Amino acid sequence: MSGQLGLSQRELQIAQSYADGKTYQTIAGTLCIAPSTVRTHLATIYRKLEVSSKLELARHLRGEAPQPRNPSEMAAVVSELALSLEEAISREKALSEVLRIISASQGDPEAVMPLILTYALELCDAEFGILFEYQQDGGFLANHTVGIPKPFRTWLNDQGVFAASPQTGLGRMDEMRAVINIIDVKSEAVYQTDDPLRHATADLGGARSFVAIPMLAGDSLVGAFTIYRQTVRPFSEDTTRLAQMFADQSVIALENARMIRAIQAAHS
Repeated sequence: MSGQLGLSQRELQIAQSYADGKTYQTIAGTLCIAPSTVRTHLATIYRKLEVSSKLELARHLRGEAPQPRNPSEMAAVVSELALSLEEAISREKALSEVLRIISASQGDPEAVMPLILTYALELCDAEFGILFEYQQDGGFLANHTVGIPKPFRTWLNDQGVFAASPQTGLGRMDEMRAVINIIDVKSEAVYQTDDPLRHATADLGGARSFVAIPMLAGDSLVGAFTIYRQTVRPFSEDTTRLAQMFADQSVIALENARMIRAIQAAHS
């Protein structure tokens, strides 16, 4: 069958798995290859079979007659696949870099968090970022910041541990345990109130577009990873997924640091 389709045995295996609904990660784990390699194979498969979706791929594998497609449509499909592949590989490289940063820090959050935040801001094209630690009493503490305007940093220092109202992005994230993506912090109704956090964010920090991502250890909230743009440029879904990756790795770094501190305290 692979010869009839013009696919190698490996390509056919990947094509069938993907058409059956398996993810890149699942296929990669089964075949002991990287997810980026799965994507590379799929780009080749789509080009060879002249398909542009998982549904078309499944139909082709079942031997159904393909829908006619003109060359310009196929060129657009191939270009889109190539772009998606480049973006996926970039995300994998970013993850590798974050893991390298964490490993090099030897569990020291004071060393690793600014590096993670700096790298996240560069890739997410944002001006400043904050890593809030979540306290047992439900408050937030801005322990790590990068690029933050001095007036906003001073305000956060003066607040220490503070509670975020349910109308703010941080408060909504706390309540929902979900990503909160705000197009413009000045356009929301809470900005017309006297909420101190929203005014500090917008007026002292100059923030406009904002995303807050929960840092979860199991079901427990341990912090929040927030990034800010000082112009109205909404964060895309790809950017929020990238920020989520940084948040997830920050949880690992924080938990490792806490474990190391606990071990050191037990032996002191």
